[in-house]
Amino acid sequence: MCDFIEAMAPRLHKISPHFVANPRAHNGSMFRIYRDVRFSKDKSPYKQHAACQFRHVLGKEAHTVGFYVHISTEEVVFGGGVWMPPSAELQKIRHTIVENPYAWGQIKSSRSVKQYFGGIGGGGLTRPPRGFDADHEHIEDIKRKSFFLMRRAPPEIILDDGFVSEVEKTFKAAMPLMKYIGYAQDIEV
Repeated sequence: MCDFIEAMAPRLHKISPHFVANPRAHNGSMFRIYRDVRFSKDKSPYKQHAACQFRHVLGKEAHTVGFYVHISTEEVVFGGGVWMPPSAELQKIRHTIVENPYAWGQIKSSRSVKQYFGGIGGGGLTRPPRGFDADHEHIEDIKRKSFFLMRRAPPEIILDDGFVSEVEKTFKAAMPLMKYIGYAQDIEV
């Protein structure tokens, strides 16, 4: 994973200089291998996958806008977005969707979003959040608590010589969403 992160660093910089690819095994882009077993019945100490996040330079944690790669024996998942942002940041994204519905619609309907990801993902609320119109054209997106574009592939893709290039192309395809989230959060992406 550290070698992959190192290989992605110059490519990521070309996509946007605002994202960090740090190949250090600890306190870098790679997620830790240990599971948090405090509240789990399964006390196995290690995760069954390896993962990394290329966070925005201003982000200090996993809940900031960034690119993500997850490798397991079942599948490989990669793309970009924001996962469970803090409440204030989530509200900014929701209000931006309300204020800029056309731009949001352009992202959702873009050919690259459909081709690479099949649509915007992220779990959400069952009812509209307080203060938002239940009849808004993008209410299903406004109800989201995460916003991401993720591509799923079989695990054999990592054995392909072009895997790093595939990840780079996928990250580029996710940039319209990344820029929209950045705009909503007042950060340059």
